[in-house]
Amino acid sequence: MTQEIWREIGVIDDIPPLGSRVISVNAGDIAIFRTSDDHVFALDDLCPHKQGKLSQGIVHDRAVTCPLHSWVIGLDDGKALDPDEGCTKTHEIRLEGRRIFLRLTA
Repeated sequence: MTQEIWREIGVIDDIPPLGSRVISVNAGDIAIFRTSDDHVFALDDLCPHKQGKLSQGIVHDRAVTCPLHSWVIGLDDGKALDPDEGCTKTHEIRLEGRRIFLRLTA
């Protein structure tokens, strides 16, 4: 049976607008992104193309551009935007006031 765990990972002010930070978990690194309008998203920190570190990419609108080959990945669903194809795993985030919680499974 899978258990749902919500881990507090910081506050929204820890991440600059249009920026990111990385959280390490047992399964690998997760990039936490903040948009200019304070929405927060979590994706595996790997581009589906050549595993570039998405946390080092450029955040714009609700997407991030990979620093290696400029693939654009949607923050909502982890999917590469046309014409590219591929997907990065997303993770559920919950905000409580300014505090950020990441959903993990055990």
